[in-house]
Amino acid sequence: QAEDGIRDQPRSRGLGDVYKRQLLAEHDSLLEGPVWTGESLIYNECYDNKTYEYNFIDHTIKLFRDNTYEANGMQFDRSGDLWVCEGGNHSIAKINYKTKSRKIIVESYNSKNLNWPNDLAITSDNKIYFSDPNYTQNKKNNQPGENVYLITSNFGGLWNIDPVTFDTKKPNGVLLSLDQKTLFVAESPYDEKYNRELRSYEILSNGLLGKYKILHDFGIGRGIDGMTLTSNNLIVATAGFYSSGPGPLIYIFDTKGRVLETHEVPSDMPTNCTFGGKNLDTLFVTCGTGKLYKVENTALTGHLIYPKKSY
Repeated sequence: QAEDGIRDQPRSRGLGDVYKRQLLAEHDSLLEGPVWTGESLIYNECYDNKTYEYNFIDHTIKLFRDNTYEANGMQFDRSGDLWVCEGGNHSIAKINYKTKSRKIIVESYNSKNLNWPNDLAITSDNKIYFSDPNYTQNKKNNQPGENVYLITSNFGGLWNIDPVTFDTKKPNGVLLSLDQKTLFVAESPYDEKYNRELRSYEILSNGLLGKYKILHDFGIGRGIDGMTLTSNNLIVATAGFYSSGPGPLIYIFDTKGRVLETHEVPSDMPTNCTFGGKNLDTLFVTCGTGKLYKVENTALTGHLIYPKKSY
């Protein structure tokens, strides 16, 4: 099934002037965490505790993994291990992609459970940043703050965890810049007293974060949920919904926050996106409605830390 795109105004410089979005799958609930493997896309149906795999060659979809602890954001590191935010288990886990064996890396800070790990970004030297919003306000022993954390390993092979933001109220999507000197954070509080923002934080030499800049202010509308990066350092983000503001959109920002393009999404609450396909020029988009789309021949190329080349 293909749905015709809409000609954008002003004239589009990416994703094509008139582009087609193809509906690949429709599940019963929220989809998140799309990740390109080189030949396929894996993604989560969070509340159903399942990860699915869409094969780009034969266009089949199969169950990749179940009992996922309401897995949300996922990323590969440069070794090909899959890091997963397990909201339902309040943990970050590492999955062997081939064997599907699972190892919990962190599940607490200062002897208290993490909140609801949501999204992560991994550096070239395996520093892991992840967002930890609280979606279980009545859960005991969760962290009082809703922060971005940094995971690092020491010489003994143990993992350290440290908060690196103290000014976020509900951080969501996180993304590294091309030079890995900036961490982009989607600040997405539910309370209408606070605005939704796309922020940039300077990454200091020790991996901690400096002060932030507001790149884009969404006001009280639904801000960014997920983000991915292009090879020329553009931010492609999913945001918005039908109930307020301009509706569900794909935004393309430069790293200073200038909106270069917007493209309508044909289903409500787009949650996340990533590039894939043979030339990394196909954009995959997940939605809160359970729909998965792809946009081929986008005129953009994704920047992925793994795999560097597909097929």
